[in-house]
Amino acid sequence: MAPTTTRTPLTPRTPVTAVTAVIAAKDEAARIVSTISAVRGIDGVDLVVVVDDGSSDGTAALAGGAGAIVVVHPRNRGKAAAMATGAQAVADLDLREPAVSGRPRDLLFVDADLGASALNLAVLTGPVASGRADMTIAVLPPQATSGGGHGFVVRLARKGIERLTGLTPAQPLSGMRCLSRGAFEAALPLARGWGVEVGLTIDVLGAGLRVLEVPCDLQHRVSGSDWRGQFHRARQYRDVWLALAVRRLRPMARGLRAPLRGLRRLVRIRGRN
Repeated sequence: MAPTTTRTPLTPRTPVTAVTAVIAAKDEAARIVSTISAVRGIDGVDLVVVVDDGSSDGTAALAGGAGAIVVVHPRNRGKAAAMATGAQAVADLDLREPAVSGRPRDLLFVDADLGASALNLAVLTGPVASGRADMTIAVLPPQATSGGGHGFVVRLARKGIERLTGLTPAQPLSGMRCLSRGAFEAALPLARGWGVEVGLTIDVLGAGLRVLEVPCDLQHRVSGSDWRGQFHRARQYRDVWLALAVRRLRPMARGLRAPLRGLRRLVRIRGRN
């Protein structure tokens, strides 16, 4: 049976479990404080963790001053690594300072450049907290400033996810997501770099978990059409392609394991003789 998705507008609900916002940030001094302030206003968010991924500006200091727990990568390691670092920091906090509910905190992944619009991510937390979904994905409206891309990466991601799961996502590269701890762990190890969102969708669905797409009024910075924007999209395309390739090959790898295990047993039996 093909997985289903919904794009019906949802209203925020009071979560029954705690949520930690995880913000991966690189050189976001101009927006990080307003983004943190916004997510701290979401019902159920009890902690904000910022992973400074090799910034050269004052992102880390500003984030700490705004009340976030800050983890610093001395050098840039990429989005997936920053998300993994943030999730591990939350797991460590769950051990030292368990949430009032006693459950592991849900994870709300937030782009650092959302600013005040990050408050609208509240619609993502309710379905996960109530058990309606294991992962929610924000579907953004048209942005105030259009990007300079031609949709190649989006089409690659959408078609790849559809072929592997049956789901045709509206915005396969959306980074704003809320996941239960179990859903996040089902996707480990994360796909590298900019392939992380595609990997999350495929792996969470592949684990038999529920995914909802939720319209969310967010505004963020889009990549331009200059050489920097084109270079960014080239890296995105590479990472998405790799994430899809790895997940296409997994069933083949699993199919080879049984004969290999049998061969190893045969070798051991012969060795005993």
